[in-house]
Amino acid sequence: MVHKGAVMRKAVVLLSGGLDSAVTLAIALSEGNDITAVSFRYGQRHTKELRSAEAVCFHYGIRHCIIDIDLSSFRSALTDSSLDVPSDREGNPGDEIPVTYVPARNIIFLSIAAGICESIDADAIYIGANAIDYSGYPDCRPEFFESFRDMLAKGTKAGAEGRAVEVMTPIIDFTKADIVRKGKELNVPLELTWSCYNGGDRACGRCDSCRLRLKGFAEAGYRDGIEYM
Repeated sequence: MVHKGAVMRKAVVLLSGGLDSAVTLAIALSEGNDITAVSFRYGQRHTKELRSAEAVCFHYGIRHCIIDIDLSSFRSALTDSSLDVPSDREGNPGDEIPVTYVPARNIIFLSIAAGICESIDADAIYIGANAIDYSGYPDCRPEFFESFRDMLAKGTKAGAEGRAVEVMTPIIDFTKADIVRKGKELNVPLELTWSCYNGGDRACGRCDSCRLRLKGFAEAGYRDGIEYM
């Protein structure tokens, strides 16, 4: 709760349009931040998630900035349509780094977000990274974020002045079920979010992201509001 007369802290939220980032946005809002949501059009194989990000921002009535950056030459099934998005992977997602990993994506996104923070005098970046029920991406682990915080403290003007931009990872230790429960607690419009690595009108239900999302809703005891094939 923000008390009358208190100065709201400015924060940038990285918003993909997915379940995790939407819940992270709601957490940032619940903590009394003045939010600028930032999404990226980076050459991904579909823009369904960006439409979801726009819908979530419209729901909350917050500023939304979509930044164009071309990562289409990076080797990933999310940016190269000649590579298939894995379906029904055996074992648990997270056991190995899949072909859907986009090289250095979080490093790039966080660096741009840090630049925006310094430009608008924001104090923090919120990112919906998760290291429990996840696809195994190395840039979603706690040790990565610790290193990035150290880099910002040493390599930015704000850091040199002793007020380095904070990197907030409020759901890093949540299971997907925990994330769904938190979303329900905060009345997040989860039906507006999109997690599937494939485009289309309905989610595939078979990629890592869909499987993790379905697992989270099932374990939390809720029905997912989006349609599946």
